[in-house]
Amino acid sequence: MEASGRQVAGGRGRARGRATAAPSGNGIHLRGAGGGREKGSVGAVPFGASPGGVATSAAAGSRHSPAGSQALQTPAASELTSQKKFEEIKKANQAAARKLVEEHFSSSSEEGDEDFEGKQGKIVANTFITYTTQTDGDTRELERTKQYVNEAFQAGAMTCLICIASVKRNQAVWSCSGCFCIFHMPCIQKWAKDSEFLVSSVTDDDFGKRDYPWPCPKCRFEYKRSETPSRYYCYCGKVEDPPLDPWLVPHSCGQVCEREFKPSCGHKCLLLCHPGPCPPCPKMVTTTCYCKKAKPIPRRCSAKEWSCQLPCGRKLLCGQHKCENPCHAGSCQPCPRVSRQKCVCGKKVAERSCASPLWHCDQVCGKTLPCGNHTCEQVCHVGACGECPRSGKRFCPCQKSRFSLPCTEDVPTCGDSCDKVLECGIHRCSQRCHRGPCETCRQEVEKHCRCGKHTKRMPCHKPYLCETKCVKMRDCQKHQCRRKCCPGNCPPCDQNCGRTLGCRNHKCPSVCHRGSCYPCPETVDVKCNCGNTKVTVPCGRERTTRPPKCREQCSRPPTCHHTSQEKHRCHFGSCPPCHQPCQKVLEKCGHLCPAPCHDQALIKQTGRHQPTGPWEQPSEPAFIQTALPCPPCQVPIPMECLGKHEVSPLPCHAVGPYSCKRVCGRILDCQNHTCMKECHKVTTIDGCTGKNKAGPECLHCEEGCSKSRPLGCLHPCILPCHPGECPPCVQMLRIKCHCKITSLYVECRKITTADVNEKNLLSCCKNQCPKELPCGHRCKEMCHPGECPFNCNQKVKLRCPCKRIKKELQCNKVRENQVSIECDTMCKEMKRKASEIKEAEAKAAFEEEKRRQQAELEAFENRLKGRRKKNRKRDEVAVELSLWQKHKYYLLSVCGAVVVVFAWYITHDVN
Repeated sequence: MEASGRQVAGGRGRARGRATAAPSGNGIHLRGAGGGREKGSVGAVPFGASPGGVATSAAAGSRHSPAGSQALQTPAASELTSQKKFEEIKKANQAAARKLVEEHFSSSSEEGDEDFEGKQGKIVANTFITYTTQTDGDTRELERTKQYVNEAFQAGAMTCLICIASVKRNQAVWSCSGCFCIFHMPCIQKWAKDSEFLVSSVTDDDFGKRDYPWPCPKCRFEYKRSETPSRYYCYCGKVEDPPLDPWLVPHSCGQVCEREFKPSCGHKCLLLCHPGPCPPCPKMVTTTCYCKKAKPIPRRCSAKEWSCQLPCGRKLLCGQHKCENPCHAGSCQPCPRVSRQKCVCGKKVAERSCASPLWHCDQVCGKTLPCGNHTCEQVCHVGACGECPRSGKRFCPCQKSRFSLPCTEDVPTCGDSCDKVLECGIHRCSQRCHRGPCETCRQEVEKHCRCGKHTKRMPCHKPYLCETKCVKMRDCQKHQCRRKCCPGNCPPCDQNCGRTLGCRNHKCPSVCHRGSCYPCPETVDVKCNCGNTKVTVPCGRERTTRPPKCREQCSRPPTCHHTSQEKHRCHFGSCPPCHQPCQKVLEKCGHLCPAPCHDQALIKQTGRHQPTGPWEQPSEPAFIQTALPCPPCQVPIPMECLGKHEVSPLPCHAVGPYSCKRVCGRILDCQNHTCMKECHKVTTIDGCTGKNKAGPECLHCEEGCSKSRPLGCLHPCILPCHPGECPPCVQMLRIKCHCKITSLYVECRKITTADVNEKNLLSCCKNQCPKELPCGHRCKEMCHPGECPFNCNQKVKLRCPCKRIKKELQCNKVRENQVSIECDTMCKEMKRKASEIKEAEAKAAFEEEKRRQQAELEAFENRLKGRRKKNRKRDEVAVELSLWQKHKYYLLSVCGAVVVVFAWYITHDVN
């Protein structure tokens, strides 16, 4: 939250144009013309400050002179802009990656495959099997822990009862220490705050000062205000904000639990951090039985108390018999034997349990008291009867006079006024001392009604209740009291709450109350289609919970002609299409239909209403279920093609003469070509039995001779396609001689039958070779094939490298680099003087260019002097502050004071 706050502050402080919201982490990053950044990034400025330096001057220049904004842009400003864009792209990528991780690890309603669920159940079962492998292990005590662990692994199984929503892996949660129910952290914090507010606002005069407890929404276990959850911890409470790990139980730290067992035995839980209660203690201890008679044996700490099943033998409370029950815990039961016992007074004898020897009969004692005049009126009692209650000094009825009289005489009245306080509690009895109760008070007094709004003069003994109905609101703050003459202590509201609970199925059964209703305590079974498999969820979750996967087979009857449908598991909706072979007998051939069942095929409905124009939306295509006829029989039947090339299996419905689509291939009369027709019927000629002999239906050869010609002959045979050898070629060929100048005419057969030497003689024109040698001179040989011999003897001129010295030599010696001419000292001196002259010219040209550039620079600086003065005045224009920037600190303090006064006023109105 701090990071997102800094981002919002940074973006708001620097924005000057239209701000756009871009995701950045958990908050909203505002971007404007200033390009807000996170605290600590390059170019960040505090809230309310404007970025100085080049960026400010560039912005000012852009407002006053758009044409000069680009001229004032500096490399620092462009680098700042590039850095800002890089930071924005980086934050957007980080937000996208974070969102992808949350979606990947979040707990959704998607169900895993069945194999994974089966393996998961085996892993959980193997985790707890070690608790029952030793003596007297009890798996029933592990069911609660198993249930919580299974729900933690199942997607969407954990539900927050306050908001009736699924608890996901990446959400902060809180677990009740009483019922171990899991709630969202914001939900339980709001619940605790509302509960404390309601209790304190109704019962406490000092609002909010006393420490009132708040209850768990499910088990009503009460917590102190200081125990209100404020931080997200793992189940065992060791790690704050446990990281999301797909290999651990959701919201677990992965460490050993180490919570103390309840009831405490001195050991700690050895499971990894887990939801729900800790399982029974698995430690092994050596302990004896209840009666201490058996030999100590090793047992689980959770089941260390055991019975040896031998008789207890301890003496019972009656003092006569011993306990005959098997070895047991706690005190022995009362003695079950029966005996004849006298009552306390000794008048009656009855058979009673040995465990209760003292008993009282229902007869009056009747013994004569010490006075000798009266008898004891007590029922069967122990000890002496005591003195006569009428002996000694006795008071008159008004308790003012005291007399000493025998017990046989009654006490007389004293004659004084009674003066006892009457039932009204205000006046006294005005009669003389009398026996019996005093009469009712008959004095007339001015009475106030019970509510204190009216007065009336009336007898004191009569109560005065007015007819005014109380208009105060009861503790529910919804209904008025409406009781006649209410003294102010309005009773609690006795109407039913009746509000619809969060489950949307039931109404609150509690008495009308303030605040949120408790979550619906009901549970609903979400069943599969057949009802054999179910999962219990809190009421209200049945609408969003997917039905469980049932492993039973679907028991619906088949809807096609088969006697039984394919085996598949229980499901909702219609059964999948039947894929069993049809197996109906076809009428034409008698074979069985091997196609998949087609009794209920989906066919697109045609001929429906067509849209009249583009404004009418086209309707969705409709499909109807109908039975299709069996497809054509596909049983293969072997058949020979028309040209007798092959025997192929044809579908039963297509049996008959057919063409294999191959080329006929029969040899024509020319004995050189074959029939190129597609496979066709051939009529057998009498006396010909060969399959390769062409028939009258085959093609007739109309091509020319296509036999291969002698090597080198390019002329076709002058005869049509024929059997046997072709005649020799007598065509005249026009060829070039070896020097490619003269054309010669020779018969084709002479060329094709001549050897290499003969061909060279036939191609020679008897003239001198016109080719040039590599040295540039003409060849001296007669017209010949191949390369000219290199033996040139003509004279050529040869010079030194500087071209000053020259000599005449033979061409072949010069080409073979046998002779070379070197420069002398005079040549070297002339070369040195030429290089010095070139260097002097280059230096003079460089000096001239330098003087020209200096002159241009001075002229440019003189032209810019006047423009700089204008720009300096333009940059020094002061930016006028807005009204908010001038007085924002005063306005913020005034707004804070108004909020405080308003909150104080609301608080006192509620009281």
